Amino acid sequence: MNDLFGGRGGKAGAATSYNAADIEVLEGLEPVRRRPGMYIGGTDENALHHLAAEILDNAMDEAVAGHADRIDVVLEAGNWFSVRDNGRGVPVDPHPKFPKLSALEVILTTLHSGGKFSGKAYDTSGGLHGVGSSVVNALSEELEVEVARGGELFRQTYARGKPTSKLKRSGEVRNRRGTLIRFKPDPEIFGSLQFRAERLFKLCRSKAYLYRGVEIRWRCDASLVNGDTPTEAVLHFPGGLSDFLASAVEGRSAVVQAPFAGTAEFPNSAGRCEWAITWLDQGDGFLSTYANTIPTPQGGTHEAGLRGALLKGLRAYGEMKKEKRAANITAEDMLGGMAGMLSVFIRDPHFQGQTKDKLTNADAQRLTEGALRDPFDHWLAGDPQNADNLLAFAIERSEERLRRRAEKDTPRKSATRKLRLPGKLTDCSSESSVNTEIFLVEGDSAGGSAKQARDRETQAVLPLRGKILNVASASAEKLRGNQELKDLIEALGCGVGDRFDIARLRYGRVVIMTDADVDGAHIAALLMTFFYKELPELVRQGKVYLAQPPLFRLQAGDKSVYAMDDADRERQLKRHFKANQKVEVSRFKGLGEMPAAVLKETTMAPAKRVLLKVVLPPEERAKTAELMEALMGRKPELRFKFIQDNAATLDAEAVDA
Repeated sequence: MNDLFGGRGGKAGAATSYNAADIEVLEGLEPVRRRPGMYIGGTDENALHHLAAEILDNAMDEAVAGHADRIDVVLEAGNWFSVRDNGRGVPVDPHPKFPKLSALEVILTTLHSGGKFSGKAYDTSGGLHGVGSSVVNALSEELEVEVARGGELFRQTYARGKPTSKLKRSGEVRNRRGTLIRFKPDPEIFGSLQFRAERLFKLCRSKAYLYRGVEIRWRCDASLVNGDTPTEAVLHFPGGLSDFLASAVEGRSAVVQAPFAGTAEFPNSAGRCEWAITWLDQGDGFLSTYANTIPTPQGGTHEAGLRGALLKGLRAYGEMKKEKRAANITAEDMLGGMAGMLSVFIRDPHFQGQTKDKLTNADAQRLTEGALRDPFDHWLAGDPQNADNLLAFAIERSEERLRRRAEKDTPRKSATRKLRLPGKLTDCSSESSVNTEIFLVEGDSAGGSAKQARDRETQAVLPLRGKILNVASASAEKLRGNQELKDLIEALGCGVGDRFDIARLRYGRVVIMTDADVDGAHIAALLMTFFYKELPELVRQGKVYLAQPPLFRLQAGDKSVYAMDDADRERQLKRHFKANQKVEVSRFKGLGEMPAAVLKETTMAPAKRVLLKVVLPPEERAKTAELMEALMGRKPELRFKFIQDNAATLDAEAVDA
């Protein structure tokens, strides 16, 4: 205890005096300059841009409060940054507590001062801590402020947090009001770091999306611009977050045709929220959340409310549809692949840390969940096709998650083992996957013909024994123990479940090549079921194809023509041969009976063949899942019902054929 007060201890020769004169009292903004990391998280590039965000947030608070509709943002040479709004203007009259100082000077030189604590000046605000402007002033080499208020213009200058001039009237102004703050970060704090135009432009654009009532005018010195960042731009988005979402996912395939978007007021004038959400069929999504226009990259209670509303709503929809698998869906199943924006405006927001990365208000979760739940239920009920597609999407992700968990419970092979390829695989010689393809064929006989017909450099052949396992109705244990599927997975090289990595796929295309008869169609259906259930990403990325071998050869003299089926045979006879011409029609019993030269010419040579790409249209996700369950699932009564419902159509097709 004595060591604490300097009475004993310490190294030999160290100073032992410790009295009142050693106690420092940091006044004004000196604590900010001594320990900037406590206020802006550090002195790196993120902290530098945090200064710009603080000033822009103050202007946005005026806009959100309904007192401003235009903000001018300028980045100048010399690392000068300015923000000007047409709001009410910071008060310049003497402060009641400090009568010798104007309210403006108090705000810029005193920590925890501002008009956002009582709630009288602002219903909602982002700069709640009351340190934003004063911290920026403290960490600026120079700062200039202009206030147009009550028809008069006032100016004052500062350096490193201290005023270098008194507040001066600069004359009368007409048709102008609001506040301008222009500052240059202090090199003593930030060294040679410079504002980046592209980063500031994105910040301005995000603010304009977040509050559809504001127009932000961006201007930047041409010498500071690189890439696609404009030197001038007017940012105004009447559609708000919906406009941003449409821009962010442009060109990407979505699970739902129309996004879930809207606005809602919280009860008892507690605030409001806006959202725009869709689900992407491929690739990574994103979820960006904001509180009073402040980005919350670590989420928080408002994000938890969003998760709760979406999860409970979709589970309830699944229960209504009598889909038992919906009960297994988790929030992560829904959020994976989701592209969304959520913005809330609430009174007295509480953030984790001064940099405001996470919202912590407990009531924000309840308010947000309550605001989104009814609109989400109505959105699902109003468009059953969208809702069914989303439900099927979430169930797919849920089942994939459960499969991965089951795989983790089984012993894994060493990650350092050498690649093992099935002994019956005849591989291609090319070491690159570009322009290569693997043909999956039925049996050794067909495999022999395909091996002779292939291009050895780019085409590989893997014979499979008969009809493979139906993975839609088989147990996970049976699937893991099936040698044919093990061989197929080893040959592809990309793994399955949590070991799946499409970058390790050994071929550019996977071609299912089966006989042109009913048995061949059944085998192709089983293989497509395997890819749909176990390797859906290969289908989504267009890697799986169906070969189209002919069933008939039509020959007269030196002329040979091939036909795919009975109907095509009749068409080819009429198209290529005369009415009374003697034509020899031969039917191929299978790929194994087809001469290698014919197989190459009709089915394998890229210049002449026809391939069908296997696709999963996002808009038909629910229909595909339903059809897969009916035709390949464990319930025979569903197949019986399908046959009954489609008997007339099937009979008509048979007669036509």
